[in-house]
Amino acid sequence: MSFAAALSQARRMPFDVATLEWLAETALAEDGEIDALTLVERAAEAGNDARLWQWTGLLYRSLADHRRAIAAFKRATMAAPDDPLIARGSAQVALEAGIPAVASFDRALQLAPLSDDAVFGLAAARLASGDGSGAMAGLAAVVSAHPTWTSGHERLSQLRWMLGDRTAATTSFDEALAQLPDNIPLWQTLIAILSRSRQFDAALTAIARARFRIGAAPFLDAYEAVAASELGDEAKGDRLFARLAESADPMLAVHRVRHLLRFRRVDEAATLIEPRLVAEDPLLWPYAAIVWRLNGDPRIAWLEQPALVSVIDLADVLPPLDELADHLTALHRATDRHLDQSVRGGTQTDGDLLLRIDPLIVALRMAILDAVKDHLDKLPVGDGRHPILMHRRDRPIRLAGSWSVRLAGAGFHDSHIHPAGWFSSALYIALPDAVTRGEDNSGWLALGAPPREFANDLGPSRLIEPKPGRLVLFPSTMWHATLPFADGERLTVAFDVARPRP
Repeated sequence: MSFAAALSQARRMPFDVATLEWLAETALAEDGEIDALTLVERAAEAGNDARLWQWTGLLYRSLADHRRAIAAFKRATMAAPDDPLIARGSAQVALEAGIPAVASFDRALQLAPLSDDAVFGLAAARLASGDGSGAMAGLAAVVSAHPTWTSGHERLSQLRWMLGDRTAATTSFDEALAQLPDNIPLWQTLIAILSRSRQFDAALTAIARARFRIGAAPFLDAYEAVAASELGDEAKGDRLFARLAESADPMLAVHRVRHLLRFRRVDEAATLIEPRLVAEDPLLWPYAAIVWRLNGDPRIAWLEQPALVSVIDLADVLPPLDELADHLTALHRATDRHLDQSVRGGTQTDGDLLLRIDPLIVALRMAILDAVKDHLDKLPVGDGRHPILMHRRDRPIRLAGSWSVRLAGAGFHDSHIHPAGWFSSALYIALPDAVTRGEDNSGWLALGAPPREFANDLGPSRLIEPKPGRLVLFPSTMWHATLPFADGERLTVAFDVARPRP
């Protein structure tokens, strides 16, 4: 049933719980939260129905209105205090809103001890409270008791890395594989983590160990091809990618393109890319941009139109920047970067920053959404062939994630992209002064420059000077990096605008 049909049926049966639950579920899938809330919340109030209050909370959460989501879950909890789903949802919205949530997740786990989401939520709540060691120890205990829980191993590796224990990041896999040496999902997840964190020598060692235990497997060939290429072994990479030529895995095509570009085989990369360029699929467009720039292809001007980038000075509409800087700094609980992120010499906050309900962040979010709306309103006309301009602009603006980055010393960002987003961003909150930062565009945002390993003769297509209160918006498929600065601290807020649903 479509959302329109569900809405029509709910209007005919405005107090039927099953109908309203279906309406809420379809609303979450089709951007219909506002229309659904009118009916669902009214019925929840009329019947004090715990499940409808839960759906009301989920609808408000989807709209990033966490203050109302918390209130709805409170009503749901009062109506059904021992419901495990309601307890977990209540804890989750509290965590996202920036409210202490350790006790709430403890309660959720009492009601449903084997809930993966509640275990992860408790670890995140402990980290947010400043208890990183407790977060690691608690998650490690659960992982040890359930050695086949691959997502738990993965989350524990990320947490250990963020808290500075890189050498022990994947030790839980070693312990589990000592008990279960033939467990294929454990091997696959371990090798994926080593590859994502660019530990390619360790990945090759793990691949060899896995082959000894489980024999031949296509995923081992794929990861070995990637590792060989990333480590500069062109011949071995060629042999392995050739063995995988029939694979339909889109990510494998991306890695093969990376292999060809790494060894300056631009024409071969172009041949591989061209038939796979589809506006709806963002994966290969960043690599098409590299090929087109190297070949002088005029399509690069169409792909990376200047109007897709906005530089907006928001200092006058933001909360006081010094207060905002102090507030954000206190949220940086990690001591190292995320395992698979581009930050070098700094840290990133955990969780979705702009969902927090404290007044400074609420004001920050409002200013950001206004700026994004203005940016979208000024975009060139729609173009169904273009990975950015193909999308409709009449949907509510949704963010696909938000965070703060704190760089210190000679910190910087490697050149990277955000394939999960539509538009990405950098909002500068605090910067070292010009003398401390250094000369020659130190600390500037570089747009369009690919990683040097693919095209070291291509510089950025645009350099943008950072200023406190300045927001830069650019396509998520566009390569971007931060040039290193000499010294001092840089504090930013970043977010991705989600691609609208069709």
